[in-house]
Amino acid sequence: MHLKKITIDSRKFPTREHYPFNLDIFIQTQSISLDLPVSFFVGENGSGKSTLLKAVAQKCGIHVWSGMQTPRFQKSPYEDQLPLAIRVEWQDGEVPGSFFASQIFQNFSRALDSWAQADPAIINYFGGKSLLSQSHGESLMSFFKSRFSIKGLYLLDEPETALSPRSLLELLQLLIRMSRAGHAQFIIATHSPILMACPGSEIFSFDQSPLGAIKYENTEHYRIYKSFMQDRNGYID
Repeated sequence: MHLKKITIDSRKFPTREHYPFNLDIFIQTQSISLDLPVSFFVGENGSGKSTLLKAVAQKCGIHVWSGMQTPRFQKSPYEDQLPLAIRVEWQDGEVPGSFFASQIFQNFSRALDSWAQADPAIINYFGGKSLLSQSHGESLMSFFKSRFSIKGLYLLDEPETALSPRSLLELLQLLIRMSRAGHAQFIIATHSPILMACPGSEIFSFDQSPLGAIKYENTEHYRIYKSFMQDRNGYID
């Protein structure tokens, strides 16, 4: 374990009228204790899980690589200020880490190819092949395998995007191996019930306030998938 606690101080909110400070999950949650090497943030889109994940990365001094930015319509002027209202507590001092978001991975892959023009050996760090020469799923797994072998704190925002069920199982096994090795800690925002099944993990639901742990079988993701598999005709008109 590297990061042991996240504290949210609502007294430092610059507003309660705009996202994300108008979400009950942040108003009512005082702290999150991280007691296991793998923690999952789950909940509906817009529930704040990805926003908190990014804020934790910034508070931990982890660079959030963005690449090319696309202008957004009606972005909250306060959306990037959540790090000002949170504190993080380390177990035995800070460790390095990385933040992954699937929507910026292609930008990173293109930048990596550009860097390799000056230093071809950098590709060896990612399995010896350009990430752009692999399928999206293959490039993601190459990146995960190379990065997670280093001691650190890893924050992943919906890594299941573009991964097949077989690749998700491969990522699940990687999470298990790396967390059991004792050098890596993961905080993952996800919709994938495959990843949530990781043994030795804790699931935090953003669909309830205050934020709290929930059993795997009680997640909406598990219930919906199980119900669909048992009676898919009930979901089809």
